Amino acid sequence: MGIKVFISVLSLFVLSSPSFARSVFPKNPDAEMTPGSYCSRPNSYRYAERIPYCERNVSSGRKKQIIRDYNEKLGYRIEPGDRSQFKIDHLIPLCAGGSNDDDNLWPQHQSVYNITDELEGLICVKMSQGRLLQKRGIELLMRAKLHLEETAEIQALVEAL
Repeated sequence: MGIKVFISVLSLFVLSSPSFARSVFPKNPDAEMTPGSYCSRPNSYRYAERIPYCERNVSSGRKKQIIRDYNEKLGYRIEPGDRSQFKIDHLIPLCAGGSNDDDNLWPQHQSVYNITDELEGLICVKMSQGRLLQKRGIELLMRAKLHLEETAEIQALVEAL
């Protein structure tokens, strides 16, 4: 096999491998690993809708495991030293009725949470004011978390409520 053919074959292999195709960190939650889940063991109920609320309860060991799972199962390369650049995000926020279960948690990079966190808070404020129902709030938030480029438009929509 000539060197040019070898390099071409090697390039195709490397470029098509999952670990090369993925970035170092997820920009969105993985739909299979993190489909989202609602609080099933509430500490209290919130808002006029009486949305079940779970207190924050995610150990540092579980946070590390979530990162390991995203690395090993999805090919990301989140390094332990990068932990200050990540938080373990509740896909459905606790304030909107989300759970602390693994299927509602994912490693969110600061470049992503800088875009979505303000919207999360705003959605929960609108829910507490009775201006936004949980179902619609979660729909809007999921749209933003899956399509970061739409977050500003979604935020403007929620602000107008």
